[in-house]
Amino acid sequence: MLFSEILGLEHIKNHLISTADRGRIPHAQLFVGSHGSGTLPMAIAYAQYILCGNQNGENTEGNIACNSKLNKLSHPDLHFAFPIATTEKIKSKPLCDNFIGEWREFVLTNPYFSLFDWYKKLGIEKKQGKIGNDEALEIIKKLSIKSYEGGYKILIIWQAEKMNASSANKLLKLIEEPPEKTLIILIVENESQLLQTIRSRCQILRFPPLGETVIADALKKKTDPTKAGIIARQANGSYAAALHLLENAENNQQFEKWFITWVRTAFRSKGNKSAIMSLLSWSEEIAKTNRETQKSFLLYCTDFFRQAMLTNYGAKKLVYLAPQTDNFSLQKFAPFVHAGNIFEIQKELQEAIFHIERNINGKIVFTDLSIKLTRLLHKKE
Repeated sequence: MLFSEILGLEHIKNHLISTADRGRIPHAQLFVGSHGSGTLPMAIAYAQYILCGNQNGENTEGNIACNSKLNKLSHPDLHFAFPIATTEKIKSKPLCDNFIGEWREFVLTNPYFSLFDWYKKLGIEKKQGKIGNDEALEIIKKLSIKSYEGGYKILIIWQAEKMNASSANKLLKLIEEPPEKTLIILIVENESQLLQTIRSRCQILRFPPLGETVIADALKKKTDPTKAGIIARQANGSYAAALHLLENAENNQQFEKWFITWVRTAFRSKGNKSAIMSLLSWSEEIAKTNRETQKSFLLYCTDFFRQAMLTNYGAKKLVYLAPQTDNFSLQKFAPFVHAGNIFEIQKELQEAIFHIERNINGKIVFTDLSIKLTRLLHKKE
């Protein structure tokens, strides 16, 4: 994978390249950031740069055969660990090697994917994937063997927070004192979910959200510039979110209908039993859709509320949303979204997205969110 294929993050690219060029490679590194910020493609490009002895800041001028293997993610000294679960094919004690073909195909197609995307690929959306004890033992076994090509051995643990306590403790000694010329890169979205004892043994590199311009420029290869700019603003620094928004652009009309029904019903629900029943019915309707649709809708709601707040405070140049629903005016809705409730609304939406990604029952998530919205919409500034 080329560094030039990774969106933005020039300061991180330069840091990793310079440390590799100087031979100052920490043996355990922790990449912290959302999947949409580019942690995984950066880790792969960095691994390729080291394994192939590449030069001049790019993966093109080293060992040709090595680069060819890395471009297919098939280099024998590059290992991966990622969350898995039993499937129809692997009914017990699954290992990452059982799914390495699917992993390579998925990463090479789009390295900016989410945990739910990966579960969907494996057909385990309704299960909780993990990096368990059997995988930990397999990792220890792999890294105890000499490298095939006489250089580094590199392990990338994606979604390392999915290690259970037992497997994390098994790998603790390895992370603290790995064999010579061994590099372990742990990738996490939520740093606090990783054992403190592991975090303390890693050099931490935090990935910021991507800039709107960076995302918009990437999207212009897939859609027209106007739509690319709008989606880039909605994506909140995540290229993965931008791709989902682009794929679901045709759903926006349905999302708008759901949203307006939702906020109108929530506003009427305070002390109104029939409206509360309507809100429960609405929650049940949304819960019947697949989880990716639910997540995309929540991202749409996040943006809608933000646009309403900007409208309320007169930031017209930043407002691009133009609802098409009859008898609904963004200007009339905007006063109900203000400094007194916007932060709580956004927090509740983000928590709902978090729960949907982790397979919490959709009806429970949307019912809870709706009840909270009823209170927040009536909150005074």
